[in-house]
Amino acid sequence: MARALVLFAHPCPESFSAALHGCVVDRLTRAGWDVDDCDLNAEGFSPVLTQEERRGYHEVGPNTAPVAEYVERLRAADAMVMVFPVWNFGYPAILKGFLDRVFLPGVSFRLEDGSVKPNLTHIRKLAAVTTYGGTRMRAMLVGDPPRKSVTRAVWHVCRPDKLRYLALYDMNRASDAARGAFLDRVGREMEVF
Repeated sequence: MARALVLFAHPCPESFSAALHGCVVDRLTRAGWDVDDCDLNAEGFSPVLTQEERRGYHEVGPNTAPVAEYVERLRAADAMVMVFPVWNFGYPAILKGFLDRVFLPGVSFRLEDGSVKPNLTHIRKLAAVTTYGGTRMRAMLVGDPPRKSVTRAVWHVCRPDKLRYLALYDMNRASDAARGAFLDRVGREMEVF
Protein backbone atom coordinates (compact mmCIF):
# COMPACT_ATOMS: atom_id res chain seq x y z
CA MET A 1 0.00 0.00 0.00
CA ALA A 2 1.30 3.45 -0.92
CA ARG A 3 1.95 5.86 1.94
CA ALA A 4 0.97 9.53 2.00
CA LEU A 5 2.64 11.87 4.48
CA VAL A 6 0.21 14.64 5.44
CA LEU A 7 1.99 17.62 7.00
CA PHE A 8 -0.51 19.78 8.88
CA ALA A 9 0.44 23.16 10.32
CA HIS A 10 -2.24 25.03 12.29
CA PRO A 11 -2.50 25.25 16.08
CA CYS A 12 -6.31 25.53 16.36
CA PRO A 13 -8.52 22.44 15.99
CA GLU A 14 -11.59 24.61 15.27
CA SER A 15 -9.96 26.34 12.28
CA PHE A 16 -10.96 25.95 8.64
CA SER A 17 -7.44 24.60 8.07
CA ALA A 18 -8.28 21.82 10.53
CA ALA A 19 -11.42 21.04 8.51
CA LEU A 20 -9.29 20.87 5.36
CA HIS A 21 -6.81 18.62 7.15
CA GLY A 22 -9.59 16.28 8.25
CA CYS A 23 -10.96 16.15 4.72
CA VAL A 24 -7.51 15.36 3.25
CA VAL A 25 -6.86 12.53 5.72
CA ASP A 26 -10.37 11.09 5.32
CA ARG A 27 -10.41 11.14 1.51
CA LEU A 28 -6.88 9.78 1.13
CA THR A 29 -7.72 6.95 3.54
CA ARG A 30 -10.92 6.16 1.65
CA ALA A 31 -8.93 6.13 -1.61
CA GLY A 32 -6.69 3.40 -0.19
CA TRP A 33 -3.64 5.35 0.97
CA ASP A 34 -1.77 4.43 4.13
CA VAL A 35 -1.86 7.91 5.69
CA ASP A 36 0.90 9.12 8.00
CA ASP A 37 -0.89 12.08 9.60
CA CYS A 38 1.77 14.45 10.89
CA ASP A 39 0.06 17.24 12.84
CA LEU A 40 3.12 19.31 13.65
CA ASN A 41 1.48 21.32 16.44
CA ALA A 42 -0.17 18.33 18.11
CA GLU A 43 3.13 16.43 17.97
CA GLY A 44 4.97 19.34 19.56
CA PHE A 45 7.45 19.67 16.70
CA SER A 46 10.06 22.33 17.48
CA PRO A 47 10.65 24.53 14.43
CA VAL A 48 13.85 26.07 15.79
CA LEU A 49 17.05 25.14 14.01
CA THR A 50 19.55 25.19 16.86
CA GLN A 51 23.12 26.45 16.75
CA GLU A 52 24.42 22.89 16.93
CA GLU A 53 22.11 21.72 14.15
CA ARG A 54 23.19 24.56 11.87
CA ARG A 55 26.86 23.86 12.50
CA GLY A 56 26.32 20.18 11.65
CA TYR A 57 23.90 20.87 8.79
CA HIS A 58 26.20 19.63 6.01
CA GLU A 59 27.47 16.57 7.89
CA VAL A 60 25.37 14.01 6.01
CA GLY A 61 24.22 11.21 8.28
CA PRO A 62 24.76 12.75 11.72
CA ASN A 63 22.74 15.84 10.65
CA THR A 64 19.55 13.78 10.89
CA ALA A 65 19.96 12.73 14.55
CA PRO A 66 17.82 15.52 16.12
CA VAL A 67 14.92 14.83 13.70
CA ALA A 68 15.49 11.15 12.89
CA GLU A 69 11.83 10.15 13.36
CA TYR A 70 10.64 12.80 10.89
CA VAL A 71 13.37 11.91 8.39
CA GLU A 72 12.23 8.28 8.44
CA ARG A 73 8.61 9.30 7.94
CA LEU A 74 9.61 11.46 4.98
CA ARG A 75 11.71 8.69 3.49
CA ALA A 76 8.80 6.23 3.82
CA ALA A 77 6.38 8.46 1.88
CA ASP A 78 5.25 7.90 -1.70
CA ALA A 79 3.23 11.13 -1.62
CA MET A 80 3.20 14.30 0.47
CA VAL A 81 0.30 16.67 1.13
CA MET A 82 1.00 19.93 2.95
CA VAL A 83 -2.04 21.52 4.66
CA PHE A 84 -1.43 25.02 6.02
CA PRO A 85 -2.72 28.59 6.10
CA VAL A 86 -0.66 31.34 4.50
CA TRP A 87 0.32 33.86 7.15
CA ASN A 88 2.17 37.06 6.24
CA PHE A 89 2.61 35.63 2.74
CA GLY A 90 4.55 32.67 4.05
CA TYR A 91 4.32 29.33 5.79
CA PRO A 92 3.40 29.13 9.47
CA ALA A 93 6.68 29.07 11.42
CA ILE A 94 6.23 25.43 12.42
CA LEU A 95 6.06 24.31 8.78
CA LYS A 96 8.97 26.52 7.75
CA GLY A 97 10.92 25.04 10.65
CA PHE A 98 10.05 21.52 9.49
CA LEU A 99 11.51 22.30 6.08
CA ASP A 100 14.60 23.89 7.68
CA ARG A 101 15.23 21.02 10.08
CA VAL A 102 14.10 17.95 8.11
CA PHE A 103 14.77 18.80 4.45
CA LEU A 104 18.49 18.32 5.02
CA PRO A 105 21.48 17.57 2.81
CA GLY A 106 21.41 13.82 2.25
CA VAL A 107 17.67 13.74 2.97
CA SER A 108 15.80 16.00 0.57
CA PHE A 109 18.75 16.93 -1.60
CA ARG A 110 22.37 16.23 -2.23
CA LEU A 111 25.05 18.65 -3.30
CA GLU A 112 27.08 17.71 -6.36
CA ASP A 113 29.73 20.23 -7.41
CA GLY A 114 27.74 22.97 -5.67
CA SER A 115 24.46 22.06 -7.41
CA VAL A 116 21.35 20.88 -5.59
CA LYS A 117 20.18 17.46 -6.82
CA PRO A 118 16.79 15.98 -5.84
CA ASN A 119 16.87 13.23 -3.23
CA LEU A 120 13.17 12.65 -2.51
CA THR A 121 12.32 11.24 -5.93
CA HIS A 122 10.37 8.39 -4.29
CA ILE A 123 7.67 11.01 -3.55
CA ARG A 124 5.67 10.69 -6.77
CA LYS A 125 2.77 12.95 -5.79
CA LEU A 126 2.91 16.34 -4.10
CA ALA A 127 0.05 18.62 -3.07
CA ALA A 128 -0.51 21.73 -1.02
CA VAL A 129 -3.91 22.67 0.43
CA THR A 130 -3.93 26.20 1.73
CA THR A 131 -5.85 29.39 2.45
CA TYR A 132 -4.85 33.03 2.07
CA GLY A 133 -6.40 35.90 3.99
CA GLY A 134 -5.89 38.21 1.03
CA THR A 135 -6.88 38.07 -2.60
CA ARG A 136 -4.99 36.28 -5.37
CA MET A 137 -3.95 39.70 -6.70
CA ARG A 138 -2.40 40.70 -3.35
CA ALA A 139 -0.53 37.40 -3.27
CA MET A 140 0.70 37.92 -6.84
CA LEU A 141 1.86 41.46 -6.05
CA VAL A 142 4.24 40.09 -3.41
CA GLY A 143 5.31 37.16 -5.59
CA ASP A 144 3.17 34.49 -3.85
CA PRO A 145 6.14 32.96 -1.96
CA PRO A 146 4.27 29.90 -0.59
CA ARG A 147 3.08 28.87 -4.05
CA LYS A 148 6.57 29.32 -5.49
CA SER A 149 8.15 27.45 -2.61
CA VAL A 150 5.88 24.43 -3.12
CA THR A 151 5.84 24.44 -6.92
CA ARG A 152 9.54 25.19 -7.34
CA ALA A 153 11.67 24.41 -4.27
CA VAL A 154 9.76 21.47 -2.76
CA TRP A 155 8.90 20.23 -6.26
CA HIS A 156 12.59 20.34 -7.20
CA VAL A 157 13.72 17.97 -4.45
CA CYS A 158 10.89 15.51 -5.20
CA ARG A 159 10.31 15.77 -8.96
CA PRO A 160 6.83 14.25 -8.59
CA ASP A 161 4.68 12.97 -11.44
CA LYS A 162 1.71 14.86 -10.01
CA LEU A 163 1.64 18.31 -8.42
CA ARG A 164 -1.47 20.07 -7.10
CA TYR A 165 -1.62 23.48 -5.43
CA LEU A 166 -5.12 24.05 -4.06
CA ALA A 167 -5.67 27.50 -2.61
CA LEU A 168 -8.64 29.43 -1.30
CA TYR A 169 -7.82 33.12 -1.61
CA ASP A 170 -9.58 35.98 0.18
CA MET A 171 -10.39 33.78 3.16
CA ASN A 172 -11.07 36.91 5.25
CA ARG A 173 -14.22 37.50 3.19
CA ALA A 174 -15.05 33.96 2.08
CA SER A 175 -18.69 32.99 2.55
CA ASP A 176 -19.82 29.69 4.00
CA ALA A 177 -20.67 28.65 0.43
CA ALA A 178 -17.17 29.51 -0.83
CA ARG A 179 -15.52 27.60 2.02
CA GLY A 180 -17.87 24.65 1.45
CA ALA A 181 -17.11 24.60 -2.28
CA PHE A 182 -13.37 24.64 -1.60
CA LEU A 183 -13.71 21.82 0.94
CA ASP A 184 -15.61 19.81 -1.68
CA ARG A 185 -12.93 20.52 -4.29
CA VAL A 186 -10.18 19.36 -1.93
CA GLY A 187 -12.14 16.19 -1.19
CA ARG A 188 -12.55 15.40 -4.89
CA GLU A 189 -8.87 16.05 -5.56
CA MET A 190 -7.77 13.75 -2.74
CA GLU A 191 -10.09 10.96 -3.92
CA VAL A 192 -8.16 10.79 -7.22
CA PHE A 193 -4.75 11.69 -5.85
